Amino acid sequence: MRLPFHNLVRFLIAGAFVGVMSACVPHGEGMSTSGAAKPGAAKEIQGAYLATKDANIDIPALPVEEIPQQFRRQSVYFETNEVPGTIIINPSQRVLHFVTGKNQAIRYGISVGRAGFEWSGTAIVNEKKPWPTWTPPAEMIARDPKLAKWKDGQPGGPTNPLGARAIYLTTNGVDYGYRIHGTPEWRSIGRNASSGCIRMINQDVMDLYNRIKGGEKVIVLTRDGQYPTRLVLPPPAPKPKAPTLSLIHI
Repeated sequence: MRLPFHNLVRFLIAGAFVGVMSACVPHGEGMSTSGAAKPGAAKEIQGAYLATKDANIDIPALPVEEIPQQFRRQSVYFETNEVPGTIIINPSQRVLHFVTGKNQAIRYGISVGRAGFEWSGTAIVNEKKPWPTWTPPAEMIARDPKLAKWKDGQPGGPTNPLGARAIYLTTNGVDYGYRIHGTPEWRSIGRNASSGCIRMINQDVMDLYNRIKGGEKVIVLTRDGQYPTRLVLPPPAPKPKAPTLSLIHI
């Protein structure tokens, strides 16, 4: 059957367009995404915040409905090339991911450093302790003198700021004082409230503590969610000015 001339022209143009468009797609990489890893629905961990007893210390249950959904412990799709066991902290979203497999992770809500205390970089898990002693640094005591009573250390317990567990981080063998730890102030989760450490709900930090062995890589992303290229620490606190002596004229 012979096509009318104007139909033939339209047919040839359409065929050429399809040919050009197919040249934009590498061979074997069509528009179909079948077989590619796809995000699945996050799966909240049931019973994560029940009451428990640990080292003869009572850890109360938490009202789950009062924890924002994005900060509850859950199993999630998480696109990453990092190996299982890696910890990736996103301060801007106030979440910590523990990589469990290819593009899979456990996500926890966290509290991060308030303004002036943010940091980013790569570290490793150097040590971990249950119910750790907390010793406020001198600069913290200077900011809040009532902490002086703990200058030799506050024993672990339900009111200790480090909570039920502490995970100690080092970078190139140097301890900069940063920890991943629990907190009795669970309502601070999801906020910029700490002095640079990563706070977690006690039940969550106990879960993370049980998953790590030591030596795991820890990545703290930049404030805009990018991978760090170097260690960035907050500026040192300004030193208090020495009192000025006035001359006494006799």
